[in-house]
Amino acid sequence: MSLNRTRNFKFDWITIILFLLLVGFGWLNIVSASSSGEITSYLDMSQPYGKQMVFILFTFVLIILVLSIEAKFFERFASIIYLVSMLSLIGLFLFGKTVNGATSWYGIGGFTIQPSEFAKFATALAVAKYISDLQTNIKNVKDQLKTALIIFVPAFLILLQNDAGSTIVYAAFFFVFYREGIPQIYLLLLLSIILLSVSALKFSVLITAIIIAVLIFGHHFFLKKKRGNILQPIFITVACIIFSLGVHLFYNNILQSHQQDRISLWLRLEKDPEKLEQMKRTILYNLNESEKAISSGGVTGKGFMEGTRTIGKFVPEQHTDYIFSTVGEEWGFLGSSFVVILFVLLLIRILHLAELQKSQFSRIYGYSVASILFLHFMINIGMVMGLIPTIGIPLPFFSYGGSGLWGFTILLFVFIKLDSNRINEW
Repeated sequence: MSLNRTRNFKFDWITIILFLLLVGFGWLNIVSASSSGEITSYLDMSQPYGKQMVFILFTFVLIILVLSIEAKFFERFASIIYLVSMLSLIGLFLFGKTVNGATSWYGIGGFTIQPSEFAKFATALAVAKYISDLQTNIKNVKDQLKTALIIFVPAFLILLQNDAGSTIVYAAFFFVFYREGIPQIYLLLLLSIILLSVSALKFSVLITAIIIAVLIFGHHFFLKKKRGNILQPIFITVACIIFSLGVHLFYNNILQSHQQDRISLWLRLEKDPEKLEQMKRTILYNLNESEKAISSGGVTGKGFMEGTRTIGKFVPEQHTDYIFSTVGEEWGFLGSSFVVILFVLLLIRILHLAELQKSQFSRIYGYSVASILFLHFMINIGMVMGLIPTIGIPLPFFSYGGSGLWGFTILLFVFIKLDSNRINEW
């Protein structure tokens, strides 16, 4: 590992300041969510806020380490970093520790570490390395399949560990592919898959098939006015019907019962009033309490450590996945808006810097960082507010946890280092 010995240490301080604001404000909310109103020491290792402070202090060690490494190191050894990360995921099947039903952790002393959080930055490096290779043409189907395989491997390994939330995050790379010029047909295909999946579950396969047939044949004969070639619309219609049947099979036979219940509540699939009420009392308990906490904050909030629902521990796991509900109760609409604005500014800044990169590798990696952060942010906020089904993924830089904080930090600061290479060349 070679070190950057240049005396010119210019970095994008706007991105770094946004990062520090998110981490600092996140820790304040972890203090509120994990304490009972009285704090003897902010370094109390028996409390989540004490552990998180230690995680934050170690984060600065990681930042110094990442920024001291030569920028070319990450491109040169991207494949090796990816391979090591995949081995760490495979090792969980032999030495992993099960937490909340997911075998996604290594137990080290009194701490646990989650390799899937680090696999995100490793996959981003591997994707950037492969696409930026001179031999790769992202518009070529063969290269598209190879790139998809790079993403599929960690996603599949994480899914086998019963961590569906972390698996979904790998869909973020679609935005990267789109930026690099994959055909727009893929965007249409993605939207079609989403709409077909929802329609197949919400309505019967028969109704979905009728809707599909009307739309496809109507588009073929009336909009395109093609009278002769009837095989194409028939083939597309049959493929869509088969896919709809596959969605039902996947929902009924592959998904676990709690995953089915979350989707069922979101799409209002349950018809039995008694079972529906029981599901609301169990599955929707966290969401209902989260919404109550957020709404009780009003415009300005109740104040730091003054949130009655937060201090009263009404929202389970509030310092992790539901940390945003603490923001809503104690800091109100203004505080919630402040957090959202910080994330939006960070995402815009990363995308802006990505477009300024001189190398394709750095640009692709920058877009990967923005896409991963965006999907985490969108899903977590949407989950807490009841806009999407409950999916257990953390809010970047905000939620409690060392693995998540370190993984996101490495993900971001590798890009800051790559960008500094551009700045220092001027």
